[in-house]
Amino acid sequence: MLSLVARRYSNPWPGSTLAGLGSVLKWMGQRARTRRPADPPRSSFPVSSPAFHSPRASDGILTVTWVGHASTLLQLGALNVLTDPMWGERASPVRFAGPRRWVRPGIAFDDLPPLDLVVLSHDHYDHFDRRTLRRIVRRHTEARWVAPVGVGRQLRRLGATAVSEHGWWDRETADDLGLTVACTPAKHFSGRTPWGRNRTLWSGWVLKAGGRSVFFAGDTAWHPEFPQITRRFGPFDLVLLPVGAYEPAWIMSAVHMDPDSAVRAYREIADTQVSMGHPAPPMLPIHWGTFKLSDEPMDEPPARLRAAWQSAQLPEDRLWLLRHGETRTAPATVSS
Repeated sequence: MLSLVARRYSNPWPGSTLAGLGSVLKWMGQRARTRRPADPPRSSFPVSSPAFHSPRASDGILTVTWVGHASTLLQLGALNVLTDPMWGERASPVRFAGPRRWVRPGIAFDDLPPLDLVVLSHDHYDHFDRRTLRRIVRRHTEARWVAPVGVGRQLRRLGATAVSEHGWWDRETADDLGLTVACTPAKHFSGRTPWGRNRTLWSGWVLKAGGRSVFFAGDTAWHPEFPQITRRFGPFDLVLLPVGAYEPAWIMSAVHMDPDSAVRAYREIADTQVSMGHPAPPMLPIHWGTFKLSDEPMDEPPARLRAAWQSAQLPEDRLWLLRHGETRTAPATVSS
């Protein structure tokens, strides 16, 4: 269970202590003294042409298009969903500093289909970009929004109206959309200022619509609830797991998964799903290749992920390593 002490949320599992200012300063000092591996040229990240259904997919179809970082366009039947929309140039409170985008968004903002649902995992700048969210509010006036507890207030300040907030394990059904959403645990933190840390919740989400089901894990380190999420809300046709921003591990492992821990989480989901009598879902790795947030080279996460995947002897066709802008269609449903 999530604990709330002095109006601040915290993770309930061992190893959840977050880095304080002293640790951050130590990391910055190490970065200044240590020569880090070189990043590849930005041109090494090609962008594909999206191939989603416009304006909508047909019933029973599930597509995913990777926009970049944790931003995806999901089409669950006729429902169009955005996760953690981020079209900004910097993951930062200011335009002149902070992590800058390495790869342009895989879908041009003006090319988005009509949006029915926007899903937010938490309020960090690389997931909750106010300029992007204002553009969505103005352009997609019929869109609904789901967010963890406390984040909805920030959305309403930006002009969003149809907003629902949820805590972990909550489930909501919108009959008019044929949609069910469930809020799932994640091991992370929140806050857009030093004094605002952990005053809002963070989460993953399960989305069920059009006879299809997707688990979007949000921004998270490994935690022990992946089997329980699958038992409660599975089976899934697709899982989206973060795999980047993990070095140095001594500061990042409490909040982010590296490729090895992402494979561990995937195996727990897949094994649980198989035990329920359903095939293992594909995995789409997210949270890499878009913003430089940590010390590993920008092209290391997919290479490490492939190695971990092969070491675990997982089926190659279950790993969906997409280019920015690439669209993939999921196989026949497992969730109906």
